[in-house]
Amino acid sequence: MATNDEVGLRCVPLADGQTYLQWSGRCEFLVSADGRLVAARPLGRSSPEAFHTYLLGQALSFALIKQGFDPLHATVVVIGGVAVAFLGESGYGKSTLAAAFVRSGHGLLTDDLLVLSHQDHELAAHPGPPRIKLLPEIARAVLGPKVRGIAITRMTRKIVIPLEEGQTVGSAVPLKIVYALGKPAPAGREPETVTIRRLSQRQACIALTRNTFNTVLTDSERLIRQFAFATNVASSVPVKLLTYPRALDFLPTVRQAILADMARIAG
Repeated sequence: MATNDEVGLRCVPLADGQTYLQWSGRCEFLVSADGRLVAARPLGRSSPEAFHTYLLGQALSFALIKQGFDPLHATVVVIGGVAVAFLGESGYGKSTLAAAFVRSGHGLLTDDLLVLSHQDHELAAHPGPPRIKLLPEIARAVLGPKVRGIAITRMTRKIVIPLEEGQTVGSAVPLKIVYALGKPAPAGREPETVTIRRLSQRQACIALTRNTFNTVLTDSERLIRQFAFATNVASSVPVKLLTYPRALDFLPTVRQAILADMARIAG
């Protein structure tokens, strides 16, 4: 399973441990053996926005994995001082749901790529760039008609929307809960209500592993570490399956259901 950003990827492991990456003639990267240095340059007429998106997304994921991290495909908001992650594949509505929380006054921590680490005996979610990627019509409907963004590439209609101070959180925050978003149902077969169901530890491990940000690297060392990482996350925080109608006017109901679920956990 490849994410949208992995389409057209050329990945070449080099003899000295470095990794060469190129995306369909748009940009190329050289990731050092220890993952602490990324040399990068755009190719052809690649826009700065597209270049930064690939650099801070897929290229960064290769560097993080070399450093021992295993990034997740998730978007995170901060609610009451804790991080709430929305886990899911491209097109599942992670950014749209997060935008609904941003519109209601909560801060965005990261959009699309989530890095976790242990801090003070708990899992901490780390911040990403202060921006969110949305389809133009969704951005206007959820964030307001005056919102402006920048096109990324011709391969996607999504735009990059810079967020203002106060709409983002720039430091690591304790991870409280992970909501794995259910696959959007075909038109006419969508659920009528919000359902939230806690996954077993086995189900949670599968959901976390399925939603790794990087599906290109599949060497045995990485897969062993990935399984251990998923097991650790699943045993540290609740992982719940969240299903709901994918109608924009239903987002406030989804947001309230999540807040009520978090209140029950806190209680």
